Amino acid sequence: MIGGACVRLTQGDYDRQTTYFKEPLDVAKRYEDIGVKRLHLVDLDGAKASHPAAVNLRALERIATKTTLDIQYGGGIKSEEALREVYDSGASRAICGSIAVREPEAFAQWLTAFGPARVILGADIKAGKIAIHGWLESSQMGVEELIDRFLPQGLSQVICTDISKDGMLTGPNFDLYTRLQQQFEAVDITVSGGIASVDDLYRLNELGLRSVVVGKAIYEGRITLEDLKQCLQNE
Repeated sequence: MIGGACVRLTQGDYDRQTTYFKEPLDVAKRYEDIGVKRLHLVDLDGAKASHPAAVNLRALERIATKTTLDIQYGGGIKSEEALREVYDSGASRAICGSIAVREPEAFAQWLTAFGPARVILGADIKAGKIAIHGWLESSQMGVEELIDRFLPQGLSQVICTDISKDGMLTGPNFDLYTRLQQQFEAVDITVSGGIASVDDLYRLNELGLRSVVVGKAIYEGRITLEDLKQCLQNE
């Protein structure tokens, strides 16, 4: 979301933005109607400003109060105050990325205090390294090192985004996600970036991946709501 509207960026570039819907609640209700249980929300304003944006938190609150969706929310969560604000606005789970790189002790403390069921590690990869601050900065850390750091605190959920694939509709990095899921069997590795067709979903399922974020492919009509409904029914 940017400015409370549903948008997509291409490869994380804020100058390559497409706005699809003005009201996220309408989109959320469509997903709920076909049986979707979990909604993935990213506050792109917050990611850039290093704090969740009020306009997007209000959208989160509307969705949380008017649907039964389990909402995971990320973008700009870099303090415990921001984390609590996201939970108070209705998110069941918070996606945290930059703070895990810059302040690992704080992120480890959140995992312990709030529990690994409510705190998701956001691991965004650019040129093989973790990118932070809304993908505007690169670190020197690899994704395996980042995940491994928080296993002692019970880390159980990682959303891994291959920025080179994001918004490109060319298919995900199957090898990357398969390798990570095999290496970290106790962690749910969520695939994010590049999903282009229903075939991608079925292949990921066959490879043993447990969850996937689908965004632009729906907005662009590559995957229809009926397609998703069929996938959900097939589990």
